[in-house]
Amino acid sequence: MKAWGGGEKWHYDISCSLHKRGWKTLVITNKKSVLYSRLGETGQKLYNIKISNLSFLNPFKVLLLKKIFIRENIDIIIMNLSADLKVAGVAARLAGVRRIIYRRGSAIPIKNRWLNRFIFRNIVTDIIANSRETKTTVLKNNPYLFPAGKIKVIYNGIDIKNYDLNNKNTLYNRKRDEVILGNLGRLVNQKGQKYLVDIALELKNSNLNFKVLIGGEGPLMRDLRAYAERLGVSDRVVFLGFIDNVVEYMNSIDIFLLTSLWEGFGYVIIEAMLCSKPVVAFNISSNPELIDDGRTGFLVEFGNTDDFAEKIKLLIEDKNLRSHFGKQGQTDARKRFSAEAVVSELEDFLSH
Repeated sequence: MKAWGGGEKWHYDISCSLHKRGWKTLVITNKKSVLYSRLGETGQKLYNIKISNLSFLNPFKVLLLKKIFIRENIDIIIMNLSADLKVAGVAARLAGVRRIIYRRGSAIPIKNRWLNRFIFRNIVTDIIANSRETKTTVLKNNPYLFPAGKIKVIYNGIDIKNYDLNNKNTLYNRKRDEVILGNLGRLVNQKGQKYLVDIALELKNSNLNFKVLIGGEGPLMRDLRAYAERLGVSDRVVFLGFIDNVVEYMNSIDIFLLTSLWEGFGYVIIEAMLCSKPVVAFNISSNPELIDDGRTGFLVEFGNTDDFAEKIKLLIEDKNLRSHFGKQGQTDARKRFSAEAVVSELEDFLSH
């Protein structure tokens, strides 16, 4: 994967943490990827190999990976993408790798196809799921695909040390007393930013003073801009593009909104909570595992933009409620999702 997303962030954070704790780590990724460039500064050993969905049909690529695994004396391999699993998983089995772990980060059922049945019954030794919802969806289409007892739930962790919470800089200068709403993620169908534009229209019709800051890049940028123009809310919706400094982005907003159609683990929810921002999101996938409804934010019936807008109105009109939710959310983020605790749990899992 060339782009930077939740899976890539997970691999970066985990490999760096294990490396610092004395584990011998090796990362194989695309040389043209963001992950490769960022890992190049960490002192970890890297290989660059391009993998596509059809790479498993290329015996030379399988044999290349097998040779690497044998030469590097690999004991455990963790893969995050199905394309990687099909080629590197097979290569790992041929190389005699002891544990072949698939890390599942999307709450989408695995398709009940013959190739998947073969891989999960004959190649994969363990699965890491990033939420209870993700674990449930792994076997939704086939309860016999893989032993449920070998699917371990380990939440994503957040390394608080990587977030300079004393940084008070912002990416946007608010005008007068406007309330700033935020969304951060790739501009793709899964993230549901189209709902944000619909919600912006409802809030504008209620004569509220607000802006929506959408951070991220993706193939839907042009369509979303055009949709905001068509609905007459282009003056209220700002597309910021790729966000490099999450803390400065969170400093710029008052309320974080997540309109995703599904999430394996909404990492950005934890980032918002860490920065003391209340969150409004659809009541889907793993969101209820992260957001305490009515305490750290609001959960809304999926697709109900009217109720979504009403919950935002409550927070816009009640600054004290925003502050209360934000403080409770930061406490939860520090207590439940610290990277140190998560890495320790993963170490224990890998050491068995």
